[in-house]
Amino acid sequence: MNEKQALDAFAALSQETRLRIVRLLVTAGPQGLPAGAIGEAMDGASSSRMSFHLSQLEHAGLVVSRREGRSIIYSAAYPALAGLIAFLMRDCCQGHPEVCNPAVAALSCQCEPVEDHAHA
Repeated sequence: MNEKQALDAFAALSQETRLRIVRLLVTAGPQGLPAGAIGEAMDGASSSRMSFHLSQLEHAGLVVSRREGRSIIYSAAYPALAGLIAFLMRDCCQGHPEVCNPAVAALSCQCEPVEDHAHA
């Protein structure tokens, strides 16, 4: 991730609703959520408001969308989010790994692997 991409991502995340949407989608996992469910989780926000926020996040590369029937499903763009973290940590330590240990420990995910029943 370059500096311009990081700035775009941080600009998108600097708005409360968009930050909440990204956190919700990270929690939802790779399967994502339909736009309507995201709106309901955001205190019943209007579809036009959600469309605006989701568009901003997609433009910043932080979420991706796909069509399933009549629904648009949004999910977190995990590679982009990891790239943003890597951008922040790129020059970490400067020869002193103990400085980065707390940050690295916080990044270690205790996630369970997601089962893909469609391909089982």
